[in-house]
Amino acid sequence: MIMSKRYTVTAALIYANGPIHIGHLAGCYVPADIYVRYLRAKGADVTFVSGTDEHGVPITIRAKKEGLTPQAVVDKYYTQIRQSFEDFGISFDVYSRTSLPIHHETSQEFFKTIYEKDGFIEEVSEQYYDEVAQQFLADRYIVGTCPVCANPNAYGDQCERCGTALSPLELKNPHSTLSGSKPVLRATKNWFLPLDKMQPDVEKYVTGHTEWKTNVAGQCQSWLKEGLRPRAMTRDLDWGIKVPLPDTDGKVLYVWFEAPIGYISATKDWLIQKNGTDAGWETWWRRSSPEDQDTKLVHFIGKDNIVFHCIIFPATLMAMGDDYILPDNVPANEFMNLEGDKISTSRNWAVWLHEFLEEMPDKQDVLRYVLTANAPETKDSEFTWKDFQTRNNSELVAIYGNFVNRAVVLTHKYCDGKVPARGELTDFDKETLETLAAFPARIAEAIETYRFREGLSFLMDLARLGNKYLAETQPWQVIKTDAERVNTIMNIALQIAANLAIVSEPFLPFTGNKLRQQLGNGQWKWEEAGSADLLTVGETIEDAFLLFEKIEDAVIEKQIQKLHDAKKMNELETKSVPELKPTVQFDDFAKLDLRIGTILEAERVPKSDKLLKFLVDDGFEKRTILSGIAKHFTPEEMVGRQVTFIANLAPRKIMGQESNGMILMAEDRDGSLSLIQPHKEVWAGASIS
Repeated sequence: MIMSKRYTVTAALIYANGPIHIGHLAGCYVPADIYVRYLRAKGADVTFVSGTDEHGVPITIRAKKEGLTPQAVVDKYYTQIRQSFEDFGISFDVYSRTSLPIHHETSQEFFKTIYEKDGFIEEVSEQYYDEVAQQFLADRYIVGTCPVCANPNAYGDQCERCGTALSPLELKNPHSTLSGSKPVLRATKNWFLPLDKMQPDVEKYVTGHTEWKTNVAGQCQSWLKEGLRPRAMTRDLDWGIKVPLPDTDGKVLYVWFEAPIGYISATKDWLIQKNGTDAGWETWWRRSSPEDQDTKLVHFIGKDNIVFHCIIFPATLMAMGDDYILPDNVPANEFMNLEGDKISTSRNWAVWLHEFLEEMPDKQDVLRYVLTANAPETKDSEFTWKDFQTRNNSELVAIYGNFVNRAVVLTHKYCDGKVPARGELTDFDKETLETLAAFPARIAEAIETYRFREGLSFLMDLARLGNKYLAETQPWQVIKTDAERVNTIMNIALQIAANLAIVSEPFLPFTGNKLRQQLGNGQWKWEEAGSADLLTVGETIEDAFLLFEKIEDAVIEKQIQKLHDAKKMNELETKSVPELKPTVQFDDFAKLDLRIGTILEAERVPKSDKLLKFLVDDGFEKRTILSGIAKHFTPEEMVGRQVTFIANLAPRKIMGQESNGMILMAEDRDGSLSLIQPHKEVWAGASIS
């Protein structure tokens, strides 16, 4: 790859309505960080920008759910997300936010510039309005039946069951999530970007990038084939960036108009933090002339944002003028699933980054490794905790860590902990060094073409080369007869380890840094990778320490159980109260004789794991009642309790024993039972009316 003069690299602006999970990391943040770290290692001038998207309906929905203001919600999650990324080692130059004044100003400037160029179409259209809540409804505030799969809970923009993109008007039986009422159609004015008229320019841009990944190109071509349609760039909402035109109260900029502009405002934010002024931001986003190709723009995103970054945002930049830099590549990944199910924030089916960092300290690189090895680069992939454990124990520990540990330990054992001199090389030594020399270029090509999973496999092959070299040269045997030969072996092994430290930096930055420290804190650059002379003779090698540690079954089982507990809790939260039974007449109800009784004795019924047998004082006599509550109560804890029972229920034989009554219980949403008792003790036989 011919290096560009500079790179503007962006990672998706995520909604500040919840924490970061592994699906986000695998989708764009880890691959973006690998790419940026590689560019920096090559000496490129690069800025890496991202931030939180703090407008749009998901924010207001979360605010309503948590009982907070939208601003309080975004403040809460911006802080948490930024800290999680920092602790995980994602090396942003700036992690900004779209609620900053600089973003509001930049977005409004974009809108006004396009407006003044007559770049928008002003249209009055009918949209759903909630007469109870007295507001227009954004797509996500409308729920109805999907016309494709009949899912009764499809949103106004998408059915999450079948994945079909929808418009609110396509839903059957729509209702507002704000009030539950049926919305009505009302006329409202908005400003549309005329994508239909811009299609020739957009199509020329898209088809000019034949190097784009097939999943990206395919989705873009699908939209172009259907024909682009004007898209509203404003919305009727009260949370967002105000439309900078007269008489537009209650209208804000469409989140997918202003959110990508957040990359530009984030660049300004970075320069303000760095220099006290945003002067020079154009260097990263605009061309000085039509021939200027000095800056390369790369967007890292998930597949659900492809169209916005490949069609709508480029169209917005085109509408601003022909001097804006369009994305050179948008290497979007597919989705990562979790333990056989789709990751879902609403269902809490996720591995949250902030929890991982707390519960798995110092294992950032293990997670980076597993997410990259399983990266959903061309199709959806899956994360499982068992695979996480296997890859750590069988690959990072047994291959990478094992090689480095053996090289360092044997150097201390046979060479006094210092880099020994190489002697005469055997054919096998020469072959090994030739293989070593080829690795950096292979890894570099994989990274430059966004094949990060392949690049990581080459990295591990380099560690395997080191293991193979030690296994075949057997210095622990050679030391008995030829100490000078051992010096050569250990020198080559250490040179492989030093190369491993360099090429690990993009993929496993914490590990690469530890390895450098272990090898004398070498400050080697990427351009030196492949060399057999990184370490000089006599350099001190630090004492061996483990780069990775084995993860035991108990640790993994705890994480799996945590997921199952979350799934169970989610199922309980979505469980509805049982429907009411058919209406009965008062005279029928009055026939039931409900009483309070005191349990005198309790025991299990032989050969039954459900039944308990009670002797109950009913105020008149002692009666036997059998109840199927043995899984919820022990006989011992029931003795002395007062219970509510039906006193005039006809006797019934259960497992050969006669039961004279029925004890009443309340069943909670998780199936657990609770006694129905008076709030204070009453006399046995008290009537309930």
